[in-house]
Amino acid sequence: MRTTEYAGYDRDFLGFLSASRRRLISPMPVHITQVAASDVAGLRALTSLFGEVFDDAERYHDHPPSDAYLRALLARDTFVAIVARDAGRDGDRVVGGLAAYELPKFEQERSEFYIFDLAVASSHRRQGIATALIGALQDVAHARGGWVVFVQANTDEDDAAAIALYSKLGTREAVLHFDIPVPRRGR
Repeated sequence: MRTTEYAGYDRDFLGFLSASRRRLISPMPVHITQVAASDVAGLRALTSLFGEVFDDAERYHDHPPSDAYLRALLARDTFVAIVARDAGRDGDRVVGGLAAYELPKFEQERSEFYIFDLAVASSHRRQGIATALIGALQDVAHARGGWVVFVQANTDEDDAAAIALYSKLGTREAVLHFDIPVPRRGR
């Protein structure tokens, strides 16, 4: 499904939305595509967008991985990057995207898909792009026998719009997240 492209919204893609919600969303001037294994530039553009939107240059800009590393990552079936490209006045600029991981389960023959990062440029928000990106990931998950797509959100006031979007699309879980560092040995 790496070549699936959505030029605006089409009826098949919006099938998961009710007819009344479909009428509320106007077509967007972007193409939604899964980043191919050979599209290192596309993944770098997405990473740059994450750094800008999240205001986190240290994580997203200061220590970029090699092209070989990114090609290998994109070639893995367990990594999914989906981008929204504006083919309009900005050329073919990445204006939104997500990075997700497929997590094969052990207790049943199914997978869960975890959205690690999702961002849309401020100039393109409130146009349904984040919803379209999640819908494209749902398509990938369905094609691979996925059971659910899940995402974590910060409870900060800054993330209220993201929480509202996720609440419209899914069920909110009451969970805690803990980062457990990996000790650095022999360094």
